[in-house]
Amino acid sequence: MPPKNEAVEGTAIVVKLDDLLHERRMTLTELADRVGLTLANLSILKTGKAKAIRFSTLEAICRELDCQPGDLLGYEAEGA
Repeated sequence: MPPKNEAVEGTAIVVKLDDLLHERRMTLTELADRVGLTLANLSILKTGKAKAIRFSTLEAICRELDCQPGDLLGYEAEGA
């Protein structure tokens, strides 16, 4: 079992929030206001530094961006 707070080697969850915002011509600040999150917390998610996301947050983001969870999150093996 890997030590706590270390990513499992060879795996990565990719957050595609920046791409979705660009496609919808929306700013991070506007999305934060619409979903009721702080800009700082949404920025942590956007940069891929978040360790978890609540389903309610995921639902709100998908609602506002008119997307599916799979449009927002992806899985890429390291080196892929």
